[in-house]
Amino acid sequence: MSGRTRMALCAAAATLMVACALLPLVDRTTWVLQAGLLLAVQAGVGAATRRVPLPRALTVAAQVLVAVLLLTLVFARDQAHAGLVPGPDALRHLAHLLRDGADDVGQYAIPAPLSTGIRLMLVGGVLLIGLLVDVLAVTFRRAAPAGLPLLALYSVAAGLSDSDADWLWFLVAAAGYLMMLLAEGRDRLAQWGRVFGAGPRTPGGPEGGGPAAPLRTGRRIGVLALGLAALLPQVALPSMNGGLLDAAGGGVGSGSGGGGTISAVNPLVSLRDSLNVDEDRTVMTLRTDSQDASDLYLRIVSLDEFDGTTWKPSQRHIVALPDPFPTPAGLGPDVDRAEISTTVATADWYAQDWLPMPYPPSGVRIKGSWRYEPVGMTLVGDHGQNTQGLTYQVKSLDIRPTAEQLATAPQAPEPLLREYTRVPASLPGAVAATAREVTDGAANPYERAVSLQDWFAVTGGFEYDTDVEVGTGPRAIERFLKDRRGFCVHYSFAMAAMARTLGIPARVAVGFAPGSMQADGTMSVGLKDAHAWPELYFEGVGWTRFEPTPTRGTVPAYTRPDAPGSTLPDPASPSGEASAAPSAAPSASQSCPPQMKRLQECDSQSPQAVLDRGGGGPRWYEVLGWTLGGLAALALPLTPLLWRTRTRAVRLGSHGRGAGDAAVHTLAVWQEVTDTAWDHGIPPDESQTPRTAAARIVRLGHLDPPAAASVHRLADAVEQVLYAPHPRPAAGLAEDARRVADGLRGGAGRGAALRARFAPRSSARLVWALSAWWTGLTARAAALRPALRGRTVGGPSTGVPPGRRG
Repeated sequence: MSGRTRMALCAAAATLMVACALLPLVDRTTWVLQAGLLLAVQAGVGAATRRVPLPRALTVAAQVLVAVLLLTLVFARDQAHAGLVPGPDALRHLAHLLRDGADDVGQYAIPAPLSTGIRLMLVGGVLLIGLLVDVLAVTFRRAAPAGLPLLALYSVAAGLSDSDADWLWFLVAAAGYLMMLLAEGRDRLAQWGRVFGAGPRTPGGPEGGGPAAPLRTGRRIGVLALGLAALLPQVALPSMNGGLLDAAGGGVGSGSGGGGTISAVNPLVSLRDSLNVDEDRTVMTLRTDSQDASDLYLRIVSLDEFDGTTWKPSQRHIVALPDPFPTPAGLGPDVDRAEISTTVATADWYAQDWLPMPYPPSGVRIKGSWRYEPVGMTLVGDHGQNTQGLTYQVKSLDIRPTAEQLATAPQAPEPLLREYTRVPASLPGAVAATAREVTDGAANPYERAVSLQDWFAVTGGFEYDTDVEVGTGPRAIERFLKDRRGFCVHYSFAMAAMARTLGIPARVAVGFAPGSMQADGTMSVGLKDAHAWPELYFEGVGWTRFEPTPTRGTVPAYTRPDAPGSTLPDPASPSGEASAAPSAAPSASQSCPPQMKRLQECDSQSPQAVLDRGGGGPRWYEVLGWTLGGLAALALPLTPLLWRTRTRAVRLGSHGRGAGDAAVHTLAVWQEVTDTAWDHGIPPDESQTPRTAAARIVRLGHLDPPAAASVHRLADAVEQVLYAPHPRPAAGLAEDARRVADGLRGGAGRGAALRARFAPRSSARLVWALSAWWTGLTARAAALRPALRGRTVGGPSTGVPPGRRG
């Protein structure tokens, strides 16, 4: 075998060894066998043309032609001429596959499914890199520069993969490159003759050098270099562990106790893709002792640097985890707060450098290597640490400022004010002008912030749309304010930028909105709960969340008109307005209240509404018939209990993410609360508004303050759905309903509680449903009877009554 042929084989083998670093990116590895076969054919064509010999340019052209033919044969055979020669249709098909592959790469998490588009990208990329390596190392005899395309291929794999076996793929890739260098050295050494030779060996004497001695020395040096390259970064250079090529852009500094920095990598690159995934995969589940889980946002990182085009996190100093955490910046002693505990369990596939936590955290119990960033109060993984498959506990503060405290907040300290109100000169003047126009008439920064939030979420005519591109360039925010369509990134970016133009310190937080409450009391947070929201600073309160995105998350209580201190009745005391006067809205019939009409449940029949008829069956099944009859007799007394249990689970279960789904869910939860009150002796009164009905339940049910507050939150949500032109969906309603049920059971005696459970009064709806079904069935039968009689006696075509025909 000639030196050129041996070098060509080594170049192809080195390319394939480096390509093995791509194996963790997809769920199947069969593509590498296909790539190896095609790569061998491409290298063989190059070796054959060099033996002719052909000029270098023709050798490269022949290899390019063969690569195109091979890709056409494998991926576009049906569209090609004779199954091999690519034409316009084949080229369009290949381009379509590449586009599909690019979409799949952006849609799926690692490891991605091996779709045809992704397979074309992998195999085609390996062939391209193999061609470049062959040209440099074999055609032009420059093996060292051939490492550049190999490095590019490995960098793609290293930048996307975050597996524990990355060091192994590095060793395989480096061994391939060293093998190619040794092959070139051997080829050059063979041309030098026996310069390094020695005399023939003498029996019993020491081994001579010979031509193989330099090769043995080179291999030893190569092995030593590989060992040092694999071990030295882990032992002596831990700061090399992060960087822009980490899976989530961690770039964390060194050590376990010293300082470090977080790289300014934008975590929003995949937020839009997360919101648009076809399958809403569960990212994490959590359990909390918070009384209102609807405000439990999980914050990952804050974006505080605004360059006029986008928001991104500043490069911040990180330190070891404090114990306990410091008090949040700006939080005064007179603001009401409560410490809550949340246990979070992340999915095995979710690998994120930043740790999702409620804000502000006051302590965390977690295993692994984590560092603390004091300004944003965030945790970031060190030495490759991420959130994959973790379970941890976070203690955080539930801060409850009043509107008065926010409205009378003094000016922020000058350094903070200067840093967080800075806007670039490239920001269009229309952004600041719009902010002034929207907040015209507001008396203080708090009122301006609420005006901005309400303008985006309610009065401004904005629509939530995840298909809109994030937008780039200095005029992206201006275009959004004009088009008024976008998702959370647009709303949070725009509100934070406009707040800064008004002199209000602002930044953007990225994380997850409250998830869906599950039957076991946990909350499930999915990919589609990924969210971004603005945080504004008020001295004495600190960084405060606002929610400008329509139909997403929950509006903070301190920004609502009916916040504490306003018109919302005090849940601790009965309302004095619970009169029997009818409301202005028309009342519905007793059998079908308006809430049930909106839920479209009036004429429907639940599966539990079909009573077991317990028929005996054929005579020779007498034994079986008696057995079924006995079981039915036992089950009949439990029918109300089973029906209520099933109905409760359906009403309080998970629901869709759209505005219509949220409205249906709100009315279903309210129906469950009124039925639960009915079961405990408080019959529904359809003449009352939700607010007065809530006050009546609080008074007659003797609810404690937490349960009373839950009833009023539910009533507020129902009034939003029934009367507001643009209802604001609220999270945590199912948990509120469960809290009300617990309060009603606690205020009832043992006998009343047992009756509410085993003989619920609201099971009368089951009788109503059966009655409505039977009435509808008999009405349809009565309507069909004359038509059937007409077809039988007189026929449908004469139009003459049966008694008048002659």
